[in-house]
Amino acid sequence: MNFFHPTRFDSVKMVSRQIGGLHIVLGYSLILPGLVSLLYAEFFSAAGFFISAIFALLMGHLSYSKITTQHEPLSYHAMMVASLGWLSIVLMGAIPFYLIAWITPADIAQQFVPQGSNYPSSLYFFRNPLHAIFESMSGFTTTGLSMATREPSIGRGLLFYRHYTQLLGGAGFIVLTLSLLKQSSGKTSFLMYTAESTGEWLQSTVIETARSIWKVYLGLTLFCIVFLIVGTYLLLPDYPLGNNIFDAINHGMAGMSTGGFSTLDDSIAGYNSFGMELLHLLPMILGSMALPFYVKVIINKKYDLIWKDLQTISLIILFIVGSIVLSVMLNFSGKISEPFRVGLFQFVSALSTTGWQTSDAHQWDSASVFFIVMSGMVVGSAFGATVGGLKIIRVLALMKGVIWRINSFFVSDNSVNVVRFNQQRLLPEEARKEVSSAAIFTFVYMVFLMLGTIVSYYTMDAGFGLKDALFESASAQGTVGLSCGITHPEMSTTLEITYILQMWAGRLEIIPFLVLVRAVVFGTKPRIV
Repeated sequence: MNFFHPTRFDSVKMVSRQIGGLHIVLGYSLILPGLVSLLYAEFFSAAGFFISAIFALLMGHLSYSKITTQHEPLSYHAMMVASLGWLSIVLMGAIPFYLIAWITPADIAQQFVPQGSNYPSSLYFFRNPLHAIFESMSGFTTTGLSMATREPSIGRGLLFYRHYTQLLGGAGFIVLTLSLLKQSSGKTSFLMYTAESTGEWLQSTVIETARSIWKVYLGLTLFCIVFLIVGTYLLLPDYPLGNNIFDAINHGMAGMSTGGFSTLDDSIAGYNSFGMELLHLLPMILGSMALPFYVKVIINKKYDLIWKDLQTISLIILFIVGSIVLSVMLNFSGKISEPFRVGLFQFVSALSTTGWQTSDAHQWDSASVFFIVMSGMVVGSAFGATVGGLKIIRVLALMKGVIWRINSFFVSDNSVNVVRFNQQRLLPEEARKEVSSAAIFTFVYMVFLMLGTIVSYYTMDAGFGLKDALFESASAQGTVGLSCGITHPEMSTTLEITYILQMWAGRLEIIPFLVLVRAVVFGTKPRIV
């Protein structure tokens, strides 16, 4: 094995081979929505999925099987694989949207529109390749913003596929690939795993860790599906059973992945039932908690973490407090009917970064919008979950750092100011590292958010204000999916590309995105900064 610094050509080969593995997994994954399309006799949609699957498999095998290298990957290679890998999956995953939109005859597409409605099928929007890429990026990054203005009118197969992409992207597509495909070495597996996830070993090997995460993730998704089927049947006994099952499958995937896509035209508000809104709180809350936490509790049987894990406890407290505060603020604004119903559901949706919607945020007052953005969308939920945002553990680290810094002035020079954080005792140098890491990420995150808000403000349609620009930009970057109406098929191309970039960078937690930009612009050689 050659351990010298790889050339640019070697780096391209290493990255291309890993991306090929992602395409193989995606290719096989595309078979399922094709079968769902056949189940509903949507033959053109099925053809689109099967053609896309064959293309992805062909491209994947050409890269993964034919490209060889004698070099071990370095950490920046893993970051580049994470960045380019996610982008390539999104681009490949956009093909079914684009292909199905073009091969489906107009009369067939119009049959997808629910009976009694006279609007045109939203399938036509995906004939625009940028719209198809936007939808794919929103799906795989578990964001939930959509170009389909009338979701039920795109067909059951494509409707299923949208939620299915969120399931695949939720626990991490690279982690999924690690659990299925053999890697060239343990180091390669470790670097790929740490580039996309927490990097925490939960089992004896990285591969077993990845498989444990996906087993728990799929198990919880199945639980959410069954929970929603039973709950919907009890709450809405007259709701057609076929629709109940289809909704539950898709909402179970979207809830556990905190993705936020819906089978209904008006998201969860389409049920027009407070009971159904309460029912859908559980999948959002389950999806907001760290997958390693579930592995430790369910598989490793560390049950005491349920009341000891700092992220989990803090999340529960913030869900409760934030929902109450937002409800009170909406009540004082006087602009929203049933403010406590709206406040509860929308804060849980925002903090969990799910994005299911029951209220038009464009009608809210500025203070309520600012609160849900900063304490919900920007904060996000647990590090290691399927969520976006800063992650609550970083916010807690910054708060702890402020307290530690203030207390340090009251400690003698000869004392060691030990920090207790998340069941650990950190020495001063370790504490500084944790706090500085959280501070750097927070700074970069807020810079990206500011830039996205500025672009939104100057390119969005008339009738929206600064609060709407902040709301929509935070939703895209935090992979939330709540919308105040700025996102739609006729939006500015510049703004649509901006949100695509924000969703991409936000899902990657920005650093791998910046590593890719640095490698492309300045190369991979070390530089003095």
